[in-house]
Amino acid sequence: MGEIEAEQGMWQVRPTTGLGGEARVPPDKSISHRAAMMGAIAEGTTVIDRYLEAADTLATLESLRAFGVEIDGPDGQGRVVVRGRPASRGGLAEPERPVDAGNSGTTLRLLMGLAAAHPIFWVATGDASLRRRPMGRVIEPLSRMGARIWARQGDRAPLAMRGGPLRAIAWRGPVASAQVKSAVLLAGVQARGVTRVDEPALSRDHTERMLPLFGVRLFAGPGWVELEGPQTLQGCHLTVPGDPSSAAFLWVAAAMHPGSRVRVSGVSLNPTRVEVLRVLSEMGAQVQVEPASPPSAPEPWGDVTVVGPERLRPFRIAGRRVPLLIDELPVLAVAALRAQGTSLIQEASELRVKESDRIEALARGLAALGAQVEALPDGLRIEGPQRFPGGVADSCGDHRLAMSLAVAALAGDGPSVVKGSRCARISFPGFAEVLDLLARAGGGRIEEAA
Repeated sequence: MGEIEAEQGMWQVRPTTGLGGEARVPPDKSISHRAAMMGAIAEGTTVIDRYLEAADTLATLESLRAFGVEIDGPDGQGRVVVRGRPASRGGLAEPERPVDAGNSGTTLRLLMGLAAAHPIFWVATGDASLRRRPMGRVIEPLSRMGARIWARQGDRAPLAMRGGPLRAIAWRGPVASAQVKSAVLLAGVQARGVTRVDEPALSRDHTERMLPLFGVRLFAGPGWVELEGPQTLQGCHLTVPGDPSSAAFLWVAAAMHPGSRVRVSGVSLNPTRVEVLRVLSEMGAQVQVEPASPPSAPEPWGDVTVVGPERLRPFRIAGRRVPLLIDELPVLAVAALRAQGTSLIQEASELRVKESDRIEALARGLAALGAQVEALPDGLRIEGPQRFPGGVADSCGDHRLAMSLAVAALAGDGPSVVKGSRCARISFPGFAEVLDLLARAGGGRIEEAA
């Protein structure tokens, strides 16, 4: 193995006949980002238990520290303490150096909304993948609110922003995007007047669920939310549930193998995050949900068991379901390899501007394992059921593709290798160890190459 491969990591995967057992997944990435950012502009102290200790969310903490926010932790057990810098304490400080968001689009886009109301100048950048991702859908509404933003090629990082007093706006984006909505709301809670966001379809609603925990008054309905600013956030205590987007890899792996039974405990049951369970149920998997929210939970959570059926049915995903499944679509495409018929993903061109072009990269990766997936301009077509021999696939440095390819490799007829596996740490540290324990029930293995 060469030096580059060793640095990027590599999984060796042996197929399994079934999966079984119970697992916990890392804390929710979306909730962790938002809790730290809201705490950064809140009066007093915010205590976050089970904060995700992964590359993306650690980039958020380091970015907030660059704005002068005092943060203790994480302490190895997931506790983070944030001492806010609200307007009464002078607000966010001007960073002395460029703010590095790493690979995290959520970090950069939400920071732009958070800092837009503060009279400071700052520069933001990220890794090569993030610098390729478009920021125009955030730049446009924040500019209308009064922020001044300069970006490479008009909408790419590195970018620079000068914030200041903001005016409220009514905003309707061309596509449903929880990141854009959240950026506008974080700016709007600090602006004067009523800020309203309307979306063409429902997207993740973590921001509008969490703001009231910090004392913010708002009104929301399906596809819309509005609030009147400025309002001062108040620090609070919250516990982060397990991430359903991480759990999706384990649920899909179970669904693909008849008789498999995998239980994931303590995971978010937010209705805008569990569409993947509805799809698996429609495909024929047995899904059992046991609610179990602790008092400090910002939203519902519980334990979810998925049992693999004898036969999987195909699916068609398009339209309003796409924003609710945008992170799970790659692994659902993998599930379709075992379905009896043609599965179709459409109207999902957003996949092309993620950490990689997930449409082309997934099609190439599955082809390298011997499976056939047709890349469409806005999605994927998968004919099933397929048998494939296994092979050597490349994650293209995309954490969700790496994990999706590992799930696919477990269903192959022979051993496989997934290159670039280390990127899984971006959202799911310890993924290989968790999946390995479940796959051993059927003789499978997933191990880091020596």
